[in-house]
Amino acid sequence: MTPPLPRLHGLPLDAQGRLLLGGQPLSHWAEVLGQTPFYLYDRACIAERVAALRAALPAGWQLHYAVKANPMPALVQCLAGLVDGLDVASAGELRTALDTGMAPGHVSFAGPGKREAELRQAAAAGIVVNVESERELHALAAAAQALGRRPPVALRINPDFEMKGAAARMGGGPRPFGVDAEQAPALLAAMRTLPLEFVGFHLYFGSQNLQAEGLAQSQRQALALAERLAPHAPGPVRLLNLGGGLGIPYFPGERPLDLAALSAAMHALAAPLAAAFPQAVPVLELGRYLVGEAGVYVCRVIDRKVSRGQVFLVTDGGLHHHLAASGNLGQVLRRNYPVVLAERAAPGPDEATEVASVVGPLCTGLDLLGDRLRLPPARLGDLVAVLASGAYGASASPNRFLGHPPPLEALV
Repeated sequence: MTPPLPRLHGLPLDAQGRLLLGGQPLSHWAEVLGQTPFYLYDRACIAERVAALRAALPAGWQLHYAVKANPMPALVQCLAGLVDGLDVASAGELRTALDTGMAPGHVSFAGPGKREAELRQAAAAGIVVNVESERELHALAAAAQALGRRPPVALRINPDFEMKGAAARMGGGPRPFGVDAEQAPALLAAMRTLPLEFVGFHLYFGSQNLQAEGLAQSQRQALALAERLAPHAPGPVRLLNLGGGLGIPYFPGERPLDLAALSAAMHALAAPLAAAFPQAVPVLELGRYLVGEAGVYVCRVIDRKVSRGQVFLVTDGGLHHHLAASGNLGQVLRRNYPVVLAERAAPGPDEATEVASVVGPLCTGLDLLGDRLRLPPARLGDLVAVLASGAYGASASPNRFLGHPPPLEALV
């Protein structure tokens, strides 16, 4: 049996230390696509991650993909064949989701500022709307009345607790997301007289959590909260979205999430959940965890400069394509994403290295993809790869900044 290839942030390396996607080195894909910079996503890595989660989930739990993590149409189409549902955050994402052929009843719409036109589209499509305010509730009811429809509705709750260990907290305290738990009974009562079909609750507490116990504790607290609110609901709970928040390691010292430990906690939760809500389908909604490590951003060294003893590798890509890697998408203290030379991603112990900073072509000091990295000496034309770039990359970046062309995206 051929031994498995070594991996770097979830992606395989060949015997020469070259990063592989779709079984080919990145230099191959650069020739196929005909230009740099580009994002490349590996469908096999995505399928492996989904399969691992399927094996970890208790029986009867569903897995949904949060399209906001990466809305590239081909990638969403790929995931639509692997998961049970799609979660969108805009009318644009709704069109992408429906284009996949996913049944509308398995598509849900979240977001704190849904416009009336978007609510009307959602009502017409028959998707599940995660209502996040009193205004949304009545605007959706008006659209439903006008269309002669009765759209399915879940109430998104801003819980009265915070997720421990999350890099970004979306519950507990004052939040723009969802309805405060203490305000939920009044909105649930109002639903009784509206042309809406109550289906359940949506609870999302935070994201990018690498601590299994923090995730498990939030799920237990969410179940307890749903049990407190259920008596106020206008119908049985048939959908219980427990959010997601599973993280991936980006920075030195971070360890991957212990999926086995989280799986054990979810299996322990399964029986009390089924007892409390015998008609409910539990949903785990994930974005970054499904696609983050399956993607890479690739740019090319176009200049090499030494300024007062510091080496700068100037590339044809930068923060306008990958804002997160530059540290300008929520990092308080900037830390380097994993950045490698694509053809020498795993240098040997005796191979020469140097300290170099990888920068882009923009006229701003913020255009920094990697600060003082230890890399093999780079040459003009070498490909630089930013790993763990499958989520919140191209669509989360200011692609029009300074008029540079946008990156290509490809799924292989």
